[in-house]
Amino acid sequence: MLSLRMELPYWYLLLLSCLQTLSAHNDFFTSIGQMTDLLYTEKDLVTSLKDYIRAEENKLEQVKRWADKLDSLTATATQDPEGFLGHPVNAFKLMKRLNTEWGDLESLVLSDTTDGFISNLTIQRQYFPTDEDQTGAAKALLRLQDTYRLDANTISTGNLPGVKHKSHMTVEDCYELGKIAYSEVDYYHTELWMAQALKQLDEGEKSTLDKVTVLDYLSYAIYQQGEIERALEYTKRLLELDPEHQRANGNLKYFEFQLEKQKKAAEGEAQKQKERGKRETDEKKKTKPKKKAGFSLIPERKKYEMLCRGEGIRMTPRRESRLFCRYYDNNRNPMYVLAPVKQQDEWDSPYIVRYLDIISDKEIERIKQLAKPRLRRATISNPITGVLETASYRISKSAWLTGYEDPMIERINQRIEDLTGLEMDTAEELQVANYGVGGQYEPHFDFGRKDEPDAFKELGTGNRIATWLFYMSDVSAGGATVFPDVGAAVWPKKGTAVFWYNLFASGEGDYSTRHAACPVLVGNKWVSNKWIHERGQEWRRPCGLTETDGWKN
Repeated sequence: MLSLRMELPYWYLLLLSCLQTLSAHNDFFTSIGQMTDLLYTEKDLVTSLKDYIRAEENKLEQVKRWADKLDSLTATATQDPEGFLGHPVNAFKLMKRLNTEWGDLESLVLSDTTDGFISNLTIQRQYFPTDEDQTGAAKALLRLQDTYRLDANTISTGNLPGVKHKSHMTVEDCYELGKIAYSEVDYYHTELWMAQALKQLDEGEKSTLDKVTVLDYLSYAIYQQGEIERALEYTKRLLELDPEHQRANGNLKYFEFQLEKQKKAAEGEAQKQKERGKRETDEKKKTKPKKKAGFSLIPERKKYEMLCRGEGIRMTPRRESRLFCRYYDNNRNPMYVLAPVKQQDEWDSPYIVRYLDIISDKEIERIKQLAKPRLRRATISNPITGVLETASYRISKSAWLTGYEDPMIERINQRIEDLTGLEMDTAEELQVANYGVGGQYEPHFDFGRKDEPDAFKELGTGNRIATWLFYMSDVSAGGATVFPDVGAAVWPKKGTAVFWYNLFASGEGDYSTRHAACPVLVGNKWVSNKWIHERGQEWRRPCGLTETDGWKN
């Protein structure tokens, strides 16, 4: 007899139940009629047993396919973790797998006897990403889609610029993005991703999802955007697949009623338009055509996204001719007289300079090593209270490193002081930041404005006079530092640093320094920055006589 090491399965419990029922008639041999009942009972049991075996085989086959797929994926991913997660689709799918799919696997094999695996998985799951992580990764993909004007198919097929680890999105992945957008009442993205899921289903991709479910979301999202005719077309397609779909049948009647109503309204409007047509034609002739808005008149959000894509204004040849590169020793600073550093002008107003080869790979790795254990969600200073708090528009994690905890940090602080000529004792500690999926920091000022008198009160060191920013990684696509008001864009380059003054020499804020960190499209962005404060700079950067005096000093 075959012995199975498992909990009592359904078929065995059913057998016991049937045998207990039949045992009330213990004289089976005396009646062929009753014995025939046993035959049918046995036949039913064999059928149940085969169903159970098939279910177990299917379950094991699913688990095996899952294990093989993940084995191959993790082998590739762990060879270059940061490069792999630099692809936003890979990052989103990791959040989705650990938050959702591993839980499904746990439920699938829960009845198995591999208690060690189940116990281990249950323990590990408490450390897995949450719904919030999965939603955050999904929103990041939508943000990247908008900022870099990517269509859903480009993201789904993984054809992003500079990718090392191409990743394809399944129907379920696309549907998940659409659902998250739907839950946020974002019908525009709901339509884009439900349409992509439908496209992949139409192309024959195998999926546990059916077209009816996708069409239901798609038609409603389109209706919510005011396109009733298109919503009606998708509703009719849904009903071709499922004629009894209750909600779709109700929508069909409603959409047809609304279209008829619109048609009548349009006919009435056409008649009115015809009556006043001549007058409007005459007025149009008198009206001069409007000129296209200049860059300065474009809303900040659009300017920000344009600059992130490498668009926007360009310097005139005359302005460009005033930008130089040079060997720089900061007025013969003893540290750099014999080995001056390479400095180049990035922008003229505000004056932004870049230092090349200013931090070594060894120093970068040490900074990352110190920062990684203490990375926390990045914070911003509340403009009213001055207290640090998290914000949805800053997607990164950061850590603060002090000079006394490692000699290398102290040497880096001294390097910044030697090259800027500014006092570091009153500066903030070195902040290290690593941007996540679609990581960004929307337009902001580094300095406190007049309506924020308590912005840095607790520090007691005055306003932020200047910003020094190290780039500690190259970024395959995206991730620029942009200045929307003036059209400047500075692109990350590992081992370099950029520097600018936030305040004029008079102490007034330079509002042209409003800047942003563009979303990282592909890659992994590490930066570290030093915010330098006013106190201690009195003799190093004397106050100017006018508001904009000494802006380039």
